[in-house]
Amino acid sequence: MRKILDPKVKKLTVDDALLDFTVEGSEMAGYFTVIGPRGAILRIVSSIGNDEYPWEHVSVSLGHRVPNWTEMCFIKDLFWEDEECVVQYHPPKSQYVQNHPFVLHLWKHTNIPFPAPPSILVGIKEDGEYANKEEARAGVMRAIARGDIK
Repeated sequence: MRKILDPKVKKLTVDDALLDFTVEGSEMAGYFTVIGPRGAILRIVSSIGNDEYPWEHVSVSLGHRVPNWTEMCFIKDLFWEDEECVVQYHPPKSQYVQNHPFVLHLWKHTNIPFPAPPSILVGIKEDGEYANKEEARAGVMRAIARGDIK
């Protein structure tokens, strides 16, 4: 997690937030608001973890809908360095907790690196973003021909 908070993020006071997540000596833990990349006000709760719970965590919510991919990437970039891997978990249904209908969470364990699949299992990085499904299909066919996908 970053050490210094971006100045565009507003840290709320205890009175504003009704909860105090402030951790002494850390700018990164607390309750925040920021205007997202599409103009929506994003509400954020961030924690940095401790010995008992070694997890960095950021929750992001809006009042009327779930945050989208662009907003979650924006928050990831505000709170973590570019090369840090953070995840959104989909736990077993028996472990679901939903205290807010429009919130998503980002997580990073502070002691254990998260394994990531090879990028070829996600897509073809060298091809960039495809304009349409025909380009995507052609990209997959090129990857199969090169032996990247078996």
